[in-house]
Amino acid sequence: MKLLELAGSMVHVVTAGKPDNPPVVISSGLGGACFDWDPVVELLRDDYRVICFDRPGTGLSPSSRATPSLRAAVRELAALAEWAGQPVTVIAHSMAAFQAEALARVHPELVRGLVLVDPSFEPHARVRLRLANVLTPVYKLTGTVLEATRLARLIGPWARRRILPQVSRRGEIATPQMVRRVYGRGAVLASVLTENQAYNEMAADLAGLRLRRPFPEIPLVVLTALGDLGGPERERFWAAGHADLAAMSPRGRQVELPDHLHMLQLDRPDEIAGAVAEVVSGT
Repeated sequence: MKLLELAGSMVHVVTAGKPDNPPVVISSGLGGACFDWDPVVELLRDDYRVICFDRPGTGLSPSSRATPSLRAAVRELAALAEWAGQPVTVIAHSMAAFQAEALARVHPELVRGLVLVDPSFEPHARVRLRLANVLTPVYKLTGTVLEATRLARLIGPWARRRILPQVSRRGEIATPQMVRRVYGRGAVLASVLTENQAYNEMAADLAGLRLRRPFPEIPLVVLTALGDLGGPERERFWAAGHADLAAMSPRGRQVELPDHLHMLQLDRPDEIAGAVAEVVSGT
């Protein structure tokens, strides 16, 4: 566990496994933290060098002055891949799939393959008014106030307890102390707000990138959770969108998990580990 400077930002990095094993980089979705991936890391550490990191302001990483953006995220991922010993296999959950796909398009030489874990997708992404840069200082001030008044220590863990049962059947694996250490930080709450605000902008920027940069012919596995979508129509939409993502590469494959929820890293670490083995072997 260490703080590492990546593209001008300090990030919290956790590593496991032998340094000479194939590198695997893990990127969490909105509001996620490295400890959510502990079950996956336990399955991977014997065969890979596993690198999990918290984006600036999330998990145990210090805040960044910059507004979250697709361009900044790609710079950070590229720097981490260089540090890890590229090419890397990237595991990306939810919104982090935007950033992992963008990395593969911008720096295909750094990416061995991708495992997209119930990834976000926006088939018709566009933004009329970009507000993330304007609202980031407001959210940071909100986080500072929550920290100073100690309300963050109540609000953050409470929100985690409310949300987690909706996205995982396994539930919390971290200790209460670790949950408070992460989600009791005003900076983390502010970062969740800023990343959520930047979501549509990242999706739109990725849509533009797709027109300019082809997706490389690399192994790609898309894991699709269908158990928390609320009905057949939404399930068909989600599965079809993920099928389109898998089709970006001629070596892409989709795996549907009908009875599982969004946090597959908690509930189905075996599926993620199997996908990594498939990607690394190139089969």
